[in-house]
Amino acid sequence: MPGNEGYAGFWLRAVAALVDLTVLGVLLAVFVSFLAVAKGISLAFLELHPGEPPSAIFAAFGASGVYEILAFFVVSSWIYFALMESSAWQGTAGKKLVHIYVADVQGTRVTFLRASARFLGGRLLLHVPYIGGWYFTVDCIFAGVTSRKQALHDQMAGCLVLRKS
Repeated sequence: MPGNEGYAGFWLRAVAALVDLTVLGVLLAVFVSFLAVAKGISLAFLELHPGEPPSAIFAAFGASGVYEILAFFVVSSWIYFALMESSAWQGTAGKKLVHIYVADVQGTRVTFLRASARFLGGRLLLHVPYIGGWYFTVDCIFAGVTSRKQALHDQMAGCLVLRKS
């Protein structure tokens, strides 16, 4: 079991999360572009700009298109995190960049099922209306102040995020 100096705290994890969000954002942008072409609404899509209200996105894509985008993001995020964290890398591109990795409480590689549980207990709960923001705040606090730097989703899944020595 690693000593306290081996646990990855809030700031390393935050940098890794920003990198992973960028990776997933690019993947989502490609999907949305192809979806706009497939739906024949590429001109309406090109007229959208950052900061547009949700109603503009619904007007361009329709409710079914927005749900398709949301479903793609949730599934692709789950696959990205669960596959990468259960792989030989034991982490995502962001984690690899900042030299941290996911392990079980014994310090060994997690299974796809455990990595999926970690995703379910963390990133998926973040998107639940009304409670997602509160959950995210508490989750971040736990990652910064618990003795093993475990966020709530790490504790639920029996995982640690460790620094590579």
